Order: sequence, then structure tokens, then C-alpha cells
Amino acid sequence: MSLQIGIVGLANVGKSTLFNALTNAGALAANYPFATIEPNTGIVGVPDKRLDVLAKMYESDKKVPATVEFVDIAGLIAGASKGEGLGNKFLANIRECKVICHVVRAFEDSNITHVAGGPDPKRDIDTVETELALADIETLEKTLPKIQKEARGGDKDAAKRAEQAGEALENLKAGKVHINPVDGLDLLSAKPVFYMFNMDENELTDESKRKELSDLVAPQKCVFVNAKLEAEMADMAPEEKKEFLDSYGISEDGLSQLVHVAYDTLGLQSFLTAGKKETRAWTIKQGATAPEAAGAIHTDFQKGFIAATICSYDDLVRLGSEKAVREAGLMRTEGKDYVMRDGDVVEFKFNVTK
Repeated sequence: MSLQIGIVGLANVGKSTLFNALTNAGALAANYPFATIEPNTGIVGVPDKRLDVLAKMYESDKKVPATVEFVDIAGLIAGASKGEGLGNKFLANIRECKVICHVVRAFEDSNITHVAGGPDPKRDIDTVETELALADIETLEKTLPKIQKEARGGDKDAAKRAEQAGEALENLKAGKVHINPVDGLDLLSAKPVFYMFNMDENELTDESKRKELSDLVAPQKCVFVNAKLEAEMADMAPEEKKEFLDSYGISEDGLSQLVHVAYDTLGLQSFLTAGKKETRAWTIKQGATAPEAAGAIHTDFQKGFIAATICSYDDLVRLGSEKAVREAGLMRTEGKDYVMRDGDVVEFKFNVTK
């Protein structure tokens, strides 16, 4: 499964600069609202140092990371839900995303225009969330009568959806910005969300500032970046990037932080396969069984699942080879009820009958 992240935020908060840095896709970044006039999409590999270690151990011909897809839409402004600006035009492009990354400006720069006169993270967050909620209200008001009509005709699924949609509409009109999902509707306000604060570089490691911003969005998670620094690192080699981050007292770049938080928010994890042909990471839900993990590789693997030979990445690296893991009694054969763990190194046994 490819992780899809929709990027939203007000105009001129650094969304496109961050998108460029995260994806190297060359999206237009300019100092005026609506520089991003079409959704930008970029697919990148999920940073995972375990792939490098296993690929070297197995002398793999290639490494294939799990992937994350970013969808960056035009910056929103107050009134977007009523057609102001260009952002509302592209909200449909993030409706299919699994999670929303809300980029918030937390830096001062008189050279970069702010659509509301100056940065105010709480006000700006409220503005964007209100616009997403208003867009959902419009969707629900158009859709609910149709669902109710189907429910009156005896459709039990429609009756359930009508109840969900009615509750969602009532909650949104009451001012709630995070609501329960409605079956069949990709409501923006029902999607998991986390926040990316674009900060001044000299405040990145300021714990009091980070706490102040974290408290604004709790219990949702957040990450802290500086878009300019991310742009500078975009083309750096790993060793150079590490030295650069160390000089600022930062342990991870923006992409790594973002992916970790997205995985946590959505309850995702990775398992690994390794061999001469390739070493690869696969994304699955936490709690997925071995057959479900096999299905991430190919549906036939899940249908014909027999067993999985599994060891932990840590045991494999510590002991140095599959042979040593077997001799230590740490290579396991697991069946259909096995619940996968992050970092499992797996070989599936399956049989597909015609």
C-alpha cells in the first residue's frame, strides 16, 4: 500500500518549498498567493536505513523502499469554501488521501507576504480547518437528501449512511472540525491530520516554542521544520546531510519526521523481504496478519498462503546471517493467525491453484 499524504495550508506558508524539498519534483514556489495553480504530486521512497543494511548483507541487486505520495494543492485563504482564491478548486484532489499534513507558518519574514497580514499559528490553523469543514458541509447538504431517499426505500446500508451523514453535518455546523467518517464519502474533516510547523531556523530546537506550538494542536501530532533548510538539504548526500543536521542540533530531516508521524497517525508499520534479487520494504497496518502481509506483495500470495518463515531484523543483523539465526532457534514458521511486527524479515510460502 502506498501512503498518500495531502498537504494543505494557507497561501505563502512554505508548502511548495517544502514539497520541492521532500520530493525534488520541482514544483513552482513563488512569493505570491496561488503560485501552485495545479495540484503537485510526488512519489518518494520512505527513508529506512534497514534496507541499506540488508541489501549489503544479501548482496541484493536493488533496494526498493516503501513509498509515500504527496499531493500539494493551492494555498487556501478565508472564503476558499465559497470559491475565494484557487485552493477550494483543488480540495477534491486530497479527498482520496489517507492523511492530511497541515503546514502552518510559524516564522517571521517581512519579505514573504502573509495573506492575513502576519503569521498567527492559532488563527491560521482555525482558518484552514474552518474552510475544510465548510467544504464538507456543502458536500453533506448536497448528498444527505439522496441518501435519505435511498434509506426510505428500504436500503439498510443507506439508512446507516444517512445516520452517519446527519450526525456529521450536525457536528460540523456546531463547530467541530474533526468528525467521524461517513461510509462512501471522503470528508476532509474526518481524515486523520497532523501538523508541520515551518519555523525560524534559530527556533527549531527551542523547546519552549515547540511546546507552545504542540499545545495548539494536541492531541494531534506535529513536526517542526524550516523550509529553507530542507531545500538546502534536498540534493545532499546522506553523510553531508547528517553533518548539516548535526550543526543545527537536529536528528532527522523533514521527510523522515513526516513519514514517522504519518505512520504513527495511521497505525502503519513495515515488514521486509530480502534476497539476491532485491531487498524491499512493504507497508501494512499494525495488527495485520501474515496472510494480509502476503497480500501486500500479491493477492495470490494471500489467497494461497501456507506459512511464513520469519525472523526479526534485529536478530538477523546481530547474528549476521539467516544460518546463524536458525542455529540460535530464532527463525520461526508462522501460520495464518500470526500478527506481523514492525521489522519482521519474511519469506512467504504459498500455493496458487488454477
